[in-house]
Amino acid sequence: MAIRGQEIVSLIKRQIEDFGGDLTLVDVGTVVSVGDGVATIQGLQGVRSNELLDFGNEVLGLAMNLESDIVGAAIFGDATTVKEGDRVRSTGQIIVVPVGDALIGRVVDPLGRPLDGKGPIATTNTRPVEQEAPNVVVRKSVDTPVQTGIKAIDAMIPIGRGQRELIIGDRSTGKSAIALDTIINQKGGDLICIYVAIGQKQSKVAQVVGILEENDAMAHTIVVNAGSSDSAPLQFIAPYAGCAMAEEFMAQGKDVLIVYDDLTKHAWAYRQMSLLLRRPAGREAYPGDVFYLHSRLLERAAKMDDEHGGGSITALPIIETQAGDVSAYIPTNVISITDGQIYLEPELFNSGIRPAVNVGLSVSRVGGAAQTRAIRQVAGRLRLNLAQYRELASFAQFGTADLDAATRAQLARGQLATEVLKQLQYHPLNLEQEVIILYAVNSGQMDDIPMERCSAFEEQLLRYMGSTHPEVGQAVADSKDVTEETGTKLTQAITEFKGTFSSQL
Repeated sequence: MAIRGQEIVSLIKRQIEDFGGDLTLVDVGTVVSVGDGVATIQGLQGVRSNELLDFGNEVLGLAMNLESDIVGAAIFGDATTVKEGDRVRSTGQIIVVPVGDALIGRVVDPLGRPLDGKGPIATTNTRPVEQEAPNVVVRKSVDTPVQTGIKAIDAMIPIGRGQRELIIGDRSTGKSAIALDTIINQKGGDLICIYVAIGQKQSKVAQVVGILEENDAMAHTIVVNAGSSDSAPLQFIAPYAGCAMAEEFMAQGKDVLIVYDDLTKHAWAYRQMSLLLRRPAGREAYPGDVFYLHSRLLERAAKMDDEHGGGSITALPIIETQAGDVSAYIPTNVISITDGQIYLEPELFNSGIRPAVNVGLSVSRVGGAAQTRAIRQVAGRLRLNLAQYRELASFAQFGTADLDAATRAQLARGQLATEVLKQLQYHPLNLEQEVIILYAVNSGQMDDIPMERCSAFEEQLLRYMGSTHPEVGQAVADSKDVTEETGTKLTQAITEFKGTFSSQL
């Protein structure tokens, strides 16, 4: 059937009128070289620093080096799918992660993808991974304690909400154990916890998650995992992603505790990326901005004032030293950024003093402001006494026969305090239990207890107080104070208990 000319004209007119395709400009480049999770791209003239790039096949990248004619990018995901000559498209977006209550109790990767097999994350809220730290005007001074449940830390090196307290020490000295005890101790409280594992073995992360589940701590915890088998770019963004999740809760006026385990491996991952991107190397082959790498992360921990929600992020970064060298590059950097450090010593750990806290090198720059009044009253001179004891003990090893009575008494009190501050892993104590034990030590009521019976005395005393005099512990928990009346009741109760306690093995 022949088509008339008028029909052809009207058909063409209709097609022209219906043609309304929106034109979009897309910056496209070509992969010049790729290897070790890093790609060099030609083109992408309009790309910006830290912009997400689309390599296709659901593989994303991060624009890091912007040079006159090429772009250096870190690849997230399977880098083996990216080949030379592939087309790369700029997205015009920066990297974001999902945030919100739906993440609590889950194990996710740094991009917010679930790793625990419990299905997708039911949240549509996202936040940028990189965020500017709150300025000094909107911050409030640290005045509320984070109860770690560890006697040695709560009594001598207190941590406050909004503080950044570094945990530093050699390999296998109990750094992660302190962080996990602190997370476990928040069970039933109002502190949300985030554990960021950077460069850890998958078996260790699985063990950590198992411990948290056994102690019912996953109900208030998010685990962000960038394992040792993951690419360096994923390990690099892991702590920033965890911090973005924490900032969402802080914006809602909630308190968050975030553990970075550990920032040594984070610096290694960044050094690897920087060397592959051919950035100039400085001291120990780290790039020149390695200080900014950690300062811009840790400065995001803060306690906000009431006008800005009153929320807080408390950071516990972990740094691993080599042979106790705290003067190395990364340890000194992070020490200068944080508000104090808990230094764990291999010699103390190997001699059975656990947690192996070196009282002389450990410090909290927030100090008593982050302690409850009750702990401050009963801890008293404990830190000073222990430091003096360690000094005296080094001289006393040559023989105690020539020492005067006062020095021998000080040595005995120091040995007692050292013994009492020992604590089993994953057994944090609540506030009233810590107060009872420290009160018994400082009031001199444990001076006649043999060293080898201190542990049994502590265990049985806490059980006795809980069953026979629960009102004393309740009074301490309610008032956060040891009043004169409470002190009298405590003394009487401990004296009663000593009448029933056998100091013999």
